[in-house]
Amino acid sequence: MTEGDALPDVTVTLVDGATLRLADLKGAPAIVYFYPKDDTPGCTREARDFSDLGEAFAAAGATVIGISKDAPERHVKFAAKHGLTVRLASDVDGSACDAFGTWGEKQLYGKTYMGIERATFLFAADGTLTKAWRKVKVPGHAESVLAAVRAR
Repeated sequence: MTEGDALPDVTVTLVDGATLRLADLKGAPAIVYFYPKDDTPGCTREARDFSDLGEAFAAAGATVIGISKDAPERHVKFAAKHGLTVRLASDVDGSACDAFGTWGEKQLYGKTYMGIERATFLFAADGTLTKAWRKVKVPGHAESVLAAVRAR
């Protein structure tokens, strides 16, 4: 995805089992962030940071949704364990990861595997991508995204 691209018309599953077409997020600024796995240190911190800033994002009129390939049931446990309020969704079939270009080869401790790249996308109310953060470093990231939303 590059700036100017439209919100992809893909569907994810919310924690209650309902589905959400990402293209339906049009009408307000939308932040879609991808993270590798529930209940890992970096992913937990990122979700907590977005949760902690939830009221500020709402005051700015923005919707935030975090997406991983974890099952909805796992998201429920993750959110309850850490007191998360950020909206989480599952991309079990990988269609959202493919549309956003976040699924790919990764390396850890010399091993190569396929996984989700930590990335965040900010869409304007009309559904066009205005900013993308790739290979996100978690500390301070949610604050940077909020600053970008407020600058619009």
